[in-house]
Amino acid sequence: QLQLVDSGGGLVHPGGSLRLSCAATGFPLDFFVIGWFRQAPGKEREGVSCISSSGESIYYADSVKDRFTISRDNVRNTMYLQMNDLKPEDTGVYYCAARMYSGESSDCGGMEYWGKGTLVTVAS
Repeated sequence: QLQLVDSGGGLVHPGGSLRLSCAATGFPLDFFVIGWFRQAPGKEREGVSCISSSGESIYYADSVKDRFTISRDNVRNTMYLQMNDLKPEDTGVYYCAARMYSGESSDCGGMEYWGKGTLVTVAS
């Protein structure tokens, strides 16, 4: 059973940066599409960015393109989300997630495993 532990959230001023991490245990991440989702207060959870098992295919939501960078380290069994130029609308609980698929897909749908979430607050 894959288990995910996400971390790295916090309070940051607009324009600032944060790096989220998600450590996986129980199974090698090599076989998984992984990604980051967020849920803002009063809104539905949305896919922010997802990456294929090889790392060659990546999806970004339009709202975060050119500001966020997803990456994975299959040796450390960890994924990351580097968030730059943060805006108040980026505030929310961020979750890492995974689904088993070793092909070249960065589709954020159908995630099977979820972290508990880490809170990101962007405020001045």
